[in-house]
Amino acid sequence: MGVANPASAVRVQGLKKVYGTELQAVTALAGVDAMFERGTFTAVMGPSGSGKSTLLQTAAGLDQPTGGQVWVGDTELSRLSETDLTKLRRSKIGFVFQAFNLIGALTVQENIVLPLQLSGKRADATWVRQVVDRVGLTERLAHRPSELSGGQQQRVAIARALATRPEVIFCDEPTGALDTQTAGEVLSLLRSVVDEAGQTVIMVTHDPVAASYADRVMVLADGRIVHDMPQPGAERIAEHLASLGRRPRVTQER
Repeated sequence: MGVANPASAVRVQGLKKVYGTELQAVTALAGVDAMFERGTFTAVMGPSGSGKSTLLQTAAGLDQPTGGQVWVGDTELSRLSETDLTKLRRSKIGFVFQAFNLIGALTVQENIVLPLQLSGKRADATWVRQVVDRVGLTERLAHRPSELSGGQQQRVAIARALATRPEVIFCDEPTGALDTQTAGEVLSLLRSVVDEAGQTVIMVTHDPVAASYADRVMVLADGRIVHDMPQPGAERIAEHLASLGRRPRVTQER
């Protein structure tokens, strides 16, 4: 059995996920080992069906793996009851999704502090103001999501994720529904919360340009890591993705 690593925000060991029955089993993750260090930005990529979204969901405690272990900080998730797992997600994990997942009846301010209210915590007004200022929403706090642009709604989702001071922020295609300019603004914001606030961001994306904002790019295929490299730039990322059709050998570049 593995142990927690103090340098890691998230670590997975021997992570497996199989869907379906024995006769019609589909392996989404085939024994993945990976560590995501604190204060880093990792992009997880791969073709459809590669296991990248499953990796995010199991690492975030949203889905239960078939085998292996997941640590968030020093907590190993399989040891937690469903109630304790829910508490951990609310306190230590932030989520940013492509669809924003905002509550239309609530204002921007109310959406941002909602996770704190659900966990029974009092909002730290100073910290929330800092978060709101960082994402550029000070003048929009009384607005509802329907009154905001797509980019502004994603900024609300990022602020909501930051409000609980999570150990890690998981992002699933956060710019998939945005135009190029707005996507760049959102990605720059994610980059800044790593560089300026020391947050840890793990982002699933299909876009090499989006991945170029990360410190590290991890590419999955057939439920396994086939490339794991420091930031190589958008052009080289695209080359690695294209190479998947040529059956790449597993490589790790440090």
